[in-house]
Amino acid sequence: MDSTATDRFEAGRNRLASLAYRLLGSAADAEDIVQDAWLHWQAADRRRIEVPQAWLTKVVTNLCLDRLRSAHVRRERTAGAWLPEPLLDGDPMLGPADSFEQREAVSLAVLTLMERLSPVARAVYVLREAFSYSHTEIAEILDITESASHQHLHRARRRITAAHRGGRGEVDAASARKVVEEFFAAASSGRTERLVALLTDDATAISDGAGLTGTLLRYDTPQRIAAIARAGFNPTPAKRRFAGGTPTVHYALVNGGSAILFVLGGQVVGVVAFDITGGRIAAVHGIAAPTRLARITRAWRQHEPDTPLITQW
Repeated sequence: MDSTATDRFEAGRNRLASLAYRLLGSAADAEDIVQDAWLHWQAADRRRIEVPQAWLTKVVTNLCLDRLRSAHVRRERTAGAWLPEPLLDGDPMLGPADSFEQREAVSLAVLTLMERLSPVARAVYVLREAFSYSHTEIAEILDITESASHQHLHRARRRITAAHRGGRGEVDAASARKVVEEFFAAASSGRTERLVALLTDDATAISDGAGLTGTLLRYDTPQRIAAIARAGFNPTPAKRRFAGGTPTVHYALVNGGSAILFVLGGQVVGVVAFDITGGRIAAVHGIAAPTRLARITRAWRQHEPDTPLITQW
């Protein structure tokens, strides 16, 4: 392959990876998809490809749809064992973030909600909301009609908006950090009433149980979330043994939102991400399965963190 063709692919690699990540919610799977797209690009008669970016976008999108429809992925996601893989702020795989809609579409909350969509509806939503493709272009990418594209987008927006309580809106960064720090302090000290006050009335929480349970753990009332947060954030010798030592606790931005990271020897061993609206927490995602933390660990090791919230948890 000539260098021009290689350079052309590499120039769009991050964008393709971002597309695949938003469709699949997995950085590891997104990397695999981009590698498969590279093989397709190598094998193609590139003289007949008029617009390489459009051609590659179609290849990646359809490879992702094949992955979403595969029997193994359907079993895992239907069984309720799936959560998105968290990405640290600045990761190029997060992709376009110029508008609020683009940033919201890659939040852990929305990536989780997109599990309720069919693969095609998910693709329409991502291509339109995150990458601003026209319905004409989406129809060409997905081999559907423009009318079908409009319908898929309308239904996807309706389902996500309804489940996302009408959308969150922009959140001031300093205010969001203050809420998270107050929540962590209240959980660590066992102040249940303060925890409940920091949660919206319809707050939800999801945890992967450090990958040990095989299914996700879900909590759907402020009282239950406060109880599990109080138990989870309370440091104990048993938790330190499980983690392999005494982690430091950092505030960070993950998928565009506020999060707490537990870090041990340069390894991210836990992520607790928050969806905040109106000065209160609407959703909590707890992720500690090692398979979901590989990429964020690599990014963290190249990151200059702020002063930790706690140096020895």
